[in-house]
Formats: sequence, C-alpha cells, structure tokens
Amino acid sequence: MKVSVILGTRPEIIKLSPVILELERSGLEYFILHSGQHYSYNMDRVFFKQLGLPEARYNLDVNSGSHGLQTGRMLIGIEKVLKKELPDVVIVQGDTNTTLAGALSAVKLQIPTGHVEAGLRSYDRSMPEEINRRLVDHCSDMLFAPTEKARQILLGEGIPEDRIYVTGNTIVDALYRNLELAENRREIMDRLGLKKRRFLLVTVHRQENVDNKKRFSGILRGLALVYERFGYPIIYPVHPRAAKRMREFNLKPEGLILIDPLDYLDFLLLEKNARLILTDSGGVQEEACILQVPCVTLRYNTERPETLEVKSNILAGADPESIVEKAEIMLERKCNWPNPFGDGKAGERIVKILIERFGR
Repeated sequence: MKVSVILGTRPEIIKLSPVILELERSGLEYFILHSGQHYSYNMDRVFFKQLGLPEARYNLDVNSGSHGLQTGRMLIGIEKVLKKELPDVVIVQGDTNTTLAGALSAVKLQIPTGHVEAGLRSYDRSMPEEINRRLVDHCSDMLFAPTEKARQILLGEGIPEDRIYVTGNTIVDALYRNLELAENRREIMDRLGLKKRRFLLVTVHRQENVDNKKRFSGILRGLALVYERFGYPIIYPVHPRAAKRMREFNLKPEGLILIDPLDYLDFLLLEKNARLILTDSGGVQEEACILQVPCVTLRYNTERPETLEVKSNILAGADPESIVEKAEIMLERKCNWPNPFGDGKAGERIVKILIERFGR
C-alpha cells in the first residue's frame, strides 16, 4: 500500500500530523504532497519542524489567488503527481481548496480517497469552506467522522453507512502530543509580559469576516469594547489576509496588541494560558474546548456544535454589543465541561482502517 497525504495549510498540517506519524510508525509507504496554499514560514515549514514531520516530497507552490485560480492550479499539479506516483489511497483533511482539489483529482483518477474530519456542517453556503466540505464528503470513499453527530449528519445526507468511520478528532492527538513541549516554552509569554489567565487571545481571519468591511470593523469595535469593559490585554496574532484587509479598509484596531502569526507551539501555549479566546476559527474552537478555556466564536454559526452543547463555546457574530455580552457570559463560566472530540487515538484508528482495507 502506498498512501498520498495531501495538505496545504497550517490546520491541515497539524490535524494530519497524527496520521503521518502513525504511517511512519507502522512502516507504511507514503508521501506528502503540499499544495503551497499557505506559503509564509510561520504558517508552513516551522509546523513541519515542530511536529516532527518529514519534508513534503512535492510542493506545488500555488500560493494565493481567487478560488477558481487557486483550485485550478492545484487540480493540474495534484493530478500530475498522482499519475506519476500511482498511490493506492489518497488522504485529505478538512475543508480548504487543497482538500477539494486533492479529493477531486484522486476520485477522477479512480484512486480511493479518505476524508479526515468528515461530516462537519455550518449550513452557511456563503462560506467557501462549507461548499468544499460538502463536495469532498460526497465524492470520498472513506469518511473519517470525528464525532457521532458528524456521522449522523453524513447518514442524513444519504452517504452509505459502510463508508463512515467514527474515529475521534485528530486535533486531540496533536494537542496531547505537543502540549508538554509548548508548556516548556515561556519566551512568548515573557516577551509579551503576560500572566496565566490574565489575558485574552483573538484570531480573526475567515473570508466572510475580514473581506467584509462592515463585519470586520464591527468585530474590531467589539474587541475594543471588551478591552474597555474588562481591562485584560488582548493578543491578536494577525493573519496575512486580515492584515491586508486592515490596510485596504483603513481600519485602526483599538485596545488590541497586534503581533505577527505564531508557530504552533507558541500559539498553543497562549491558548492554554488565556482567560478567554475569541475566534472565527473552527480548529481554535476545538482546541479551546479540549484545553478547558472558554471561547467566544465571532461568527453566526459553527460546524463544531459539540462545543455549544458542552457549553465551552458561545456564538457572538460580528455585532460589537453582542461580542461584549457573550464575552461576559463566558468569563463567568466554569471550565469543567467534557471533551467531546475523542481520546487522542484518531490517527491510530485511521491508519488501522487503511491497513484493513488496503493491506500493507
């Protein structure tokens, strides 16, 4: 069996790392194909290094561009590699343009395809990610659902039961494996003058938020009001997309400490020690839940409903007053919810399924 692991963004590198490391441990033949969707050092190579992953055999260097341009370049490049390597199975993760291009390229070449983190739904078709995850789920041969709720969603959409496997979420594997490493690094906390549970952490990067001037300015105003009300330092590692829109829209954030994007371990350390996280990232919602840190989601929906059910998370949208109101609720919430995302053995389960289906 030869496995092709296709990835292209920071979350994919993190969430596929347990699968890659288990492929390595099991002595299976595999290779990594990197689309180049994320292309700055802090959002790419440093994650491979920190997670102990081998270099990608192929890097398409697609970089940024419109959805059509980016996905089209990926389709051309991925198809060429798959025709050359002829893997027995392709693994993709999540909901990015890389995920869509990888799955489409594979299935059109009649290569069995597995989708890690299948069955997530926001039911918001204005999100490019929602379109991607739906299409990938319906063309993949193996759907590795992180939770029973995700499995039920897939069954409800008519996907055959024998294609679906509930494995847990690989983000739990990655977090458990790397948390001790992160806790041994104190430089970022000292450099920013932060004390445990005495600061807030923010991430805002999604297209529907930062590409919309009204929504982005509303979020930034809400964060400023949170600072005025509660007085905690608010740390915001600014994604390149968000930084670009700030310049274009002439937005001047108030009450925030803006810093460059962080590597995985530094960001994990800030997550672990934050009093509250405010984010529009799905992965950060999950990590906050696992780390027992309350979360306010700066969106009107989430494809992680499990976080709402266990009350680790609350939706605030982009309205400034709502952001303050929901921040106050979560600052008062007790951090004793159960982790709904599994036991940290998802990567092991996924590779076991591959071996059972395709042999060694």
